[in-house]
Amino acid sequence: MSWCKNVKGVLLDITGVLFESGASEPIKGSIEAIKRLKDSKIPVRFCTNETTKTRQKLLQKLHSIGFSMTEEDVFPPIPACCQILKSRGLRPHLVVNPDALSDFSDVNQENPNCVVLGDATDNFSYQNLNKAFQLLMSLETPVLFALGGGKYYKEGSDLTLDVGPFAKALEYACDVEAEIVGKPSKSFFGAVLQDLGQPAECVVMIGDDIVNDVGGAQSCGMRGVQVRLENTGHLMKTTQQ
Repeated sequence: MSWCKNVKGVLLDITGVLFESGASEPIKGSIEAIKRLKDSKIPVRFCTNETTKTRQKLLQKLHSIGFSMTEEDVFPPIPACCQILKSRGLRPHLVVNPDALSDFSDVNQENPNCVVLGDATDNFSYQNLNKAFQLLMSLETPVLFALGGGKYYKEGSDLTLDVGPFAKALEYACDVEAEIVGKPSKSFFGAVLQDLGQPAECVVMIGDDIVNDVGGAQSCGMRGVQVRLENTGHLMKTTQQ
């Protein structure tokens, strides 16, 4: 395809592209594909909405199954969210996975004046969501952050609710619009493009989510490629827009 000749940067999703959620081994061909990109001198960044663990723990898992990217190459939502919180003087009430809490350790959380919602999994209890609701309703100007906007994802052989439906519940109850930090947010993709130092039209986003990966990339002017697994466990490109 002629457009491939103009590619000067590649963004890759992690879950569903490098490994399956809950898996302990890489998707077949993914390590070799990244090596070919690097051998071609094409810069690669890894964009993920992973918020069930810290960036360091995610990197450790990637290294343990054979990948060799650096921490600076991996872009999850939490570090970006922490920068926003600090720059705006916001103190979050966190509804996130316990394994991700340490990434917020240098953010002031006393007397919270906003809510940050991540993929809290089992922490998405009525009690925890109600506390977030009560705080938002007590604020003159409620601020809600959602670390991604996904509806659901695959965990093993089952589908699992993502952060998006819980964010929508708080939006509805509090009459507030959540600020998305992560895919498909334009500001999130923009920060990665700035790090790459390449214009959007020269960058391709490859992921398994047609909305958050492909659609988010297209809204920023990039090309998007959706992939899925073949029955053999190998990645197969399905659409290119």
